[in-house]
Amino acid sequence: MKKLLGFLLLVLVGAGAAAALMYMRVNQPYRGYQAAEQFVEIPPGAVSRTIGDRLVAAGVIRDLSTYRVALYVTGEGRRLQAGDYRFDRAMTPLEVIDKIARGDVYVINVTFPEGLTVAEMAKIFEAHGLGSAASFVAASRDAAAIRDLDPAASDLEGYLFPETYALSRHTDAATLVRLMVARFERVLGPDLRQAAAARNLSVRQVVTLASIVEKETAKADERPLVAAVYTTRLRLGMPLQCDPTVIYALQRAGRWGGNLHHDDLALDSPYNTYRYPGLPPGPIASPGAASLEAAVHPADADYLYFVSRNDGSHGFARTLEEHNRNVQKYQVQYFRDRRQRP
Repeated sequence: MKKLLGFLLLVLVGAGAAAALMYMRVNQPYRGYQAAEQFVEIPPGAVSRTIGDRLVAAGVIRDLSTYRVALYVTGEGRRLQAGDYRFDRAMTPLEVIDKIARGDVYVINVTFPEGLTVAEMAKIFEAHGLGSAASFVAASRDAAAIRDLDPAASDLEGYLFPETYALSRHTDAATLVRLMVARFERVLGPDLRQAAAARNLSVRQVVTLASIVEKETAKADERPLVAAVYTTRLRLGMPLQCDPTVIYALQRAGRWGGNLHHDDLALDSPYNTYRYPGLPPGPIASPGAASLEAAVHPADADYLYFVSRNDGSHGFARTLEEHNRNVQKYQVQYFRDRRQRP
């Protein structure tokens, strides 16, 4: 009897020691990989054992026994979510399970500001390590995605909506371009399209006008006014004389050096709105939602001119005489005063 009691005591002590060891392991940070970061990709529909195998093989959790105990303790076995997970520090198995149960997947946030060209967006894409700028430009040449809205489009300039996109590290250029076009189509929804049709504007004309507005001002309250200036000029048959369209033409010709010179205004390009009347052939950048809205709902104003005040805002004028006074005040005198300052 004493031997039996002794044996049972040993069993209890051993079990207690094992339990204590497991308790310690599930609460002890562990890092079994040498690199600065380790990724573990969990495919959709993966069973618990498969997830455990991947975590152990990646050195995120010490062994399967520890993984199973952590699952039991957390009760999260049925809530583990598929995705790409990044680990860059020692974590307890409980923390690892919690991370996967919350679906805290790794994403790369890529922000495309309003008013960028495809070429400028391509550089941002490459800078985030998702692929080459050339692959992004190539993907943007496939206009099939926008064909229903703009049959005349030969590429996706203007149709890649500027926004912050949360992307998998495996996202390629073609996938991102599709996401951006889909977002554009949602923003330019039925209401805006109907408003455009009521003004006898095609989608291409709306996006082109909106891209000009986007490049001319960053101030929300000025966008409808800028749109009104160009809408009125189009109605009267006046040339738009828009500097950003000339800059875009120079960029396309590989001649843009960062400054616009008077001689550049003579450039022979359909995008040069100093030489060619009406809107340019297509968008010169990707407009945001506010500029698209302004293009179809311009302000009820009869301005024909505007000039920069050199503080981000513009002075608007109804007559050439008034405009010339603004130019003298905000450009000529402004820069004269700056040169005279010590």
